[in-house]
Amino acid sequence: MDEARIREFVKNLDTAKMLDGESAWNELKPLGAAVVPFLAEFYPKARKWQGRAALVFHAIGYARTSEAAFQLGLVALRDRATVVRYRACGLCAYSLRPEAIGPLTQLLGHPDSQTVEDTRAAIYAIQHRNHHYFVDRDHSGRLFWEVNPGDIAA
Repeated sequence: MDEARIREFVKNLDTAKMLDGESAWNELKPLGAAVVPFLAEFYPKARKWQGRAALVFHAIGYARTSEAAFQLGLVALRDRATVVRYRACGLCAYSLRPEAIGPLTQLLGHPDSQTVEDTRAAIYAIQHRNHHYFVDRDHSGRLFWEVNPGDIAA
């Protein structure tokens, strides 16, 4: 698939219609990590919060292997939409990269209490090198977050 076609499908992720977004992602998914720079490139142009959330969501699986995915997560931490910030916190948590803690810490004073909770969970997950803690916030050991095959309980 040429770059113009990739950009067209990425642009189609910027929709409030879930089926349209899924259809576009089905075309992009086979590209694997190669799609991530296109997601990051389009993020500042995305007009709908659903589209921005989709861009970050689809980058999460590459957060450990793609610098573009990680940087997208850091940028999205400052998004105006709670759902997008949630996805960004999840991306940072999944990355397990300690350098995300500084930008995350800046959100601890955010007026949105959900964002503060998501931020705390992401920081905890990174500090404990266990991305499952982002979803298992009570540390029950019964909740697991399988982003990629092999993401088993730590």
